[in-house]
Order: sequence, then structure tokens, then C-alpha cells
Amino acid sequence: MEHAHHHEEHDPNVPLEYQSEIGRLNILGFWIFLGAEIALFATLFATYFVLAPMTADGPLPTDLFKIEGVLIMTFLLLTSSFTCGLAIHELRRHNQKGVMLWTIITLVLGLGFVGYEIYEFVEYVHHGATLQSSAMWSGFFVLAGTHGLHVTIGIFWISFILMQVKKRGLTPQTSAKLFISSLYWHFLDVVWIFIFTGVYLLLMMGGLSPHGH
Repeated sequence: MEHAHHHEEHDPNVPLEYQSEIGRLNILGFWIFLGAEIALFATLFATYFVLAPMTADGPLPTDLFKIEGVLIMTFLLLTSSFTCGLAIHELRRHNQKGVMLWTIITLVLGLGFVGYEIYEFVEYVHHGATLQSSAMWSGFFVLAGTHGLHVTIGIFWISFILMQVKKRGLTPQTSAKLFISSLYWHFLDVVWIFIFTGVYLLLMMGGLSPHGH
């Protein structure tokens, strides 16, 4: 029966987030959740690509999309992915201050991304592009908006985890939460790369020829 408590002896060679049974189960559960998220975004992408040519009488995306704005959003989110990775590197070194610092920088960059995306959306609406304008704009706003909502949820979630780290320190439980939230953040960055290339760049390069519907 003594081996039941064996895992409480923390093996320095095992990452902190894997040192508790709950942590390992949570990480496994998260991968299953991520599968559902991939299915969600795959469905939204498929729907968008079906609707993309249907601009009806709405404004054309080529008239509204500005490469500068898209590059700013991409830079903010990709940089946040890098700082998120640095936070996990500090987690491996059991450096709580480093974890806190890089995670806060990640959140600030994420807030910048969400803020700029909201600004861009307001600009589009101002120029007549709304959910009702055309099938293309409906697909675009639902896809990009769902991603933006996920980033916003991620910011609140990671902020909550940071408060736990500040209160309890780097334990196997808080480390598992940090690790899971970093996977989630990297996933959102990958989704954005698909939105950046498959939506913005493709449309700005005239990759999807619009027609009225």
C-alpha cells in the first residue's frame, strides 16, 4: 500500500505539472477538449469558405481589409505565443517571478490583439460590413469573432490561474493549470495563422472571386 503515496515524492526529472495524478488527468482531459475545439473551428472555416464568394451587395473585403492592421494583430498574437513559451521555460526552472512576468506580458499582448480586433470590427461595421450585409461577412464575423472570444476567455482564465500561482506558489496543481493554459494559447495562435492566411491574405490577394447571392 505504500506505493499509493509514492507520487508525492517529487521526482526532479518529471515536469512539475505531471507530478500529480490530477494534473496528469487534467492534461489528458484538455487534449480531448482541444479535439472538440479543432472540430468547432474546422466547421467554422468550412462554412466560411462556402460563404466567402457570396458578397451580395455588401462591401468587398478587398476594400476594407488593410494589411497593416492584420500584420499588427498577427505580430501581437505571435509575440504572445513566444512570451507564453518563455513563461513555461521559467516554470521548468521553478522560477515563479519569471513565470509571473512572462505570463503578464503574454496577457498584455493578448489584450492588445483583442482591442485591435474590436477596433477593426468597428471600422468594418462603420463602412457597411455587418452580419446582415452578405453571407461572406456573416461567415467572416462568426469565424474571426469566435476566435476573438476564445482569446478573451483565455485572458480571463490565465489571469485567474496567475492569481492562484501568486497565492499558492508553483505547485503540481497550479503548474498543470499553467501548462494547460499555455497549450490553449498556442492553439489559438495556430488558429489565427489559418485565419490570417486563409481569410485575410487570400481575400486581399483576390484568391476568392466574389459573386452576388
